[in-house]
Amino acid sequence: MTAKRSELKRQLLEQARKRQMPRAASAQGPGASGADTTRPVPERFTRFDAHPGYQQLAMMRQGAEQLGLKDPFFKVHEGLAGATSMINGRQCINFASYNYLGYSGDPRVVQAACEAAAHYGTSVSASRVVSGERPIHGELEQAIASTYGVEDAVAFVSGHATNVSTLGYLLGPKDLVLHDEYIHNSSLVGAQLSGAKRMSFSHNDPAALETLLDRHRHQFERVLVVVEGLYSMDGDIPDLPRFIELKQRHQVWLMVDEAHSFGVMGETGLGLREHFAIDPTDVDIWMGTMSKTLSGCGGYIAGNKALVETLRYFAPGFLYSVGMPAQVAAPSLKVLELMSKEPERVAKLQAISRYFLEQAQARGMDTGHSIGSAVVPVIVGSSPLAAHLSHALLEKQINVQPILYPAVPEKSARLRFFLSCEHTQAHIDQTLDILATLIADAKG
Repeated sequence: MTAKRSELKRQLLEQARKRQMPRAASAQGPGASGADTTRPVPERFTRFDAHPGYQQLAMMRQGAEQLGLKDPFFKVHEGLAGATSMINGRQCINFASYNYLGYSGDPRVVQAACEAAAHYGTSVSASRVVSGERPIHGELEQAIASTYGVEDAVAFVSGHATNVSTLGYLLGPKDLVLHDEYIHNSSLVGAQLSGAKRMSFSHNDPAALETLLDRHRHQFERVLVVVEGLYSMDGDIPDLPRFIELKQRHQVWLMVDEAHSFGVMGETGLGLREHFAIDPTDVDIWMGTMSKTLSGCGGYIAGNKALVETLRYFAPGFLYSVGMPAQVAAPSLKVLELMSKEPERVAKLQAISRYFLEQAQARGMDTGHSIGSAVVPVIVGSSPLAAHLSHALLEKQINVQPILYPAVPEKSARLRFFLSCEHTQAHIDQTLDILATLIADAKG
């Protein structure tokens, strides 16, 4: 018996040695055995300039050059970007910033940032769960929760990462994400990361969502419906009460991305819940960003304590990321304080937005489905034309970005105007008069 065991052991060791030999030879390199077993790898897999993304970019640039168009992106703003901005050494009317209530650059907000940096330094130097927690983090989160009328909130250092990490952690392979077809990339990436099944429904169409819920709800464990409070491409909003009714009937979670609607919608800028006068707890997950109205940077999730505590301890984009710098948190905290005292800014924003919409339509421009709240597109139906108009306007000291295919369908190529409470009727009239002339000349 002992001899048999010894022989079996010898055979097993020999088999293991033979299995290891190819790996060992490979690890030692071709010179070890005298033969080069390395196969050549096609250059398209080793060169960055052969990457499909770079190839697409090169093709776009070549096409633009052939059409005589200049790259409309990455314009350098040389100072504060509000209703006006300094670009290429010239003061321009600016319609390409999210400074909706004009608080970015407000001396009181700047002072809050300076004081926070002086007290806490320029970085908290660690993730908050380890040793990066500062009092100002809790103050900001409680202010957000109080503003929304919910139990708690958590602040992330990136708005995009807020959605990626929240959806990516909360959902799994047995779950379903249903989202508006125009939902932001961050929610799409989060849904993909989660491994959940993902389906889109027609833009702002509760009936289409209802059809999907009737058909698929019973096939999944958790189901999350994601909509935006104000769609930044079209400037329209969802019928939130109808989405809430569907969420309650089908027992699913509802998430509202308020990146663009907070500070814009509602009599005092409190967002979609104020606009529709709903109970804030009827929405399970409120999401927003602090880089727009709140004049800082990052994102937040607001809702009940169980949701927020779960994200605070387990969401990768929070748990493994450095904490928000104090000088970034402080401006948003200050803006929340000022908004409650200065509702006239919201009134001015809403009035000038309506004026822009009305005047654009009076000149025969296609403004799509915009309701005239901070975001108004002028649809021109051609990417080359949109790029040409953007460049021509900049030559006349008016800054507005084109939205081109494939970001939108070619027939929906547009100029996208973001309004601020600091824009004036004179800004609007001058811009639209020049734009109308440029469009007429291009078509002429």
